[in-house]
Amino acid sequence: MGPPRISGVTVWIDPPRWAAHGHVWSHLISDASLEELHSFAGRAGIPARGFEGDHYDVPEVRYADVVAAGARPTDAKDLVRRLRASGLRMQKRRGERGVARVEGVPLVGGARADVDLIVSARPATASRVFAAMVFVRDAGGDFAVVHAVRRGQWGAPGGSREGEESPAATACREVREEIGVDLAVADLAPVGYERFHHRSAGWPWPAERDLLQAFRADLRRTRPPLRSDHADTSARRWVTAAEFAELCGGEFWWPLADHLFGDRQRPDAG
Repeated sequence: MGPPRISGVTVWIDPPRWAAHGHVWSHLISDASLEELHSFAGRAGIPARGFEGDHYDVPEVRYADVVAAGARPTDAKDLVRRLRASGLRMQKRRGERGVARVEGVPLVGGARADVDLIVSARPATASRVFAAMVFVRDAGGDFAVVHAVRRGQWGAPGGSREGEESPAATACREVREEIGVDLAVADLAPVGYERFHHRSAGWPWPAERDLLQAFRADLRRTRPPLRSDHADTSARRWVTAAEFAELCGGEFWWPLADHLFGDRQRPDAG
């Protein structure tokens, strides 16, 4: 017996035809809001790890139950059309995974933007990158964090590009300035990016630059000393994974870190 029908919502599902990782998958969307989509998925018993930024992947064995719960069947072409028309479509390159869209993120200077958080092993388009940050981990799996003066928040070291330096060069410079650790570009691995869109007046970077590149760097040492005279940060320290979550779990970018370093990783389904 499937889940009870969920009334008062309109979500859509295409037929199970997308083969990946030994299963065949459908895509489940809302053409109204992500809140509606998450609510339906939760009540229909679809796990959070199935979310792909603008849809949930639903295995073939769950298709009938999800339709019985109130999802409206449609074909793949119509589903994509509805998603695009709704404005909820999250653009991704092949092999990338959207983990969250966060609306109305406040920025330094009073601007706001909606932000897509995307996991990717491919570098973001360099001409669009305005800043870079690095998840720095030591040999024991602890994280280096800094306290940003202007934002009043803890987070991974990072900052804006200067001149024509590459995103990777920005990342190395910011890590050196903010925690005193020397990295080479070869030490960095791209792990994702943040895409800022629907930006309000006061966006502090050139209009064509809308991406923040995220890297990771794994050190061979355990908790090397952290030091800095950088005026943009007021403190820095090593934290465990649990302490990292406690310090930063409420920040808009946390779903990206949680996907990368938490226990929610799952292969792409489609």
